[in-house]
Amino acid sequence: MSLIALVDYDSGNLHSAQKAFERMANEAGHGTVVVTSEPDVVAKADRIVLPGDGAFPACRKALSDMGGLAEAIDEAVTKGGKPFLGICVGMQMLATTGHEYEETAGFDWIGGDIVKIAPSDESLKVPHMGWNDLVIDNPHPVLDGIATGDHAYFVHSYHMRVKNPAERIAHVDYAGDITAIVGRDNVIGTQFHPEKSQATGLRLIANFLSWKP
Repeated sequence: MSLIALVDYDSGNLHSAQKAFERMANEAGHGTVVVTSEPDVVAKADRIVLPGDGAFPACRKALSDMGGLAEAIDEAVTKGGKPFLGICVGMQMLATTGHEYEETAGFDWIGGDIVKIAPSDESLKVPHMGWNDLVIDNPHPVLDGIATGDHAYFVHSYHMRVKNPAERIAHVDYAGDITAIVGRDNVIGTQFHPEKSQATGLRLIANFLSWKP
């Protein structure tokens, strides 16, 4: 039985994410979901999910302060090749550098920078909050059954400016492009919250749980 680690580093309420992942894991028999902050559990997991709510520097520091947790994630993903999904700020941590309040180093798994959203239409508010239509830029197995025009739920003020266009899987329009999904190799990240994105999000979660990079 495979083990899916939902990483808890005191960065947001994990209840809705836990419920969504447990539901999809149970429906398709994809394994057991465990919410954990233990490096040993992450090291043994078959798949790793890193959520995140709040400011990039605070989330990055919280993860780094968890006594070997960040190192366990890095070891499992970059050397172990285990499938990884980052959500919201968890996705932003994949970038090279965050620029929210202060420059903060990310994992540098996806080359790029985390920058503030700047809509060309000044009537659009930041944060970008609510439903928006995905535009698929590059095909990916986690998007099986998901198409351009499907809706996802966003809550964020910063987004990733990706260096390599091949690593931007999808975006949305908010009077300007906003990166919605990034990915390469065994790593995928969503700026939106799949656990709050109803049918689209649940489909993406199910796809991730069966994905074999």
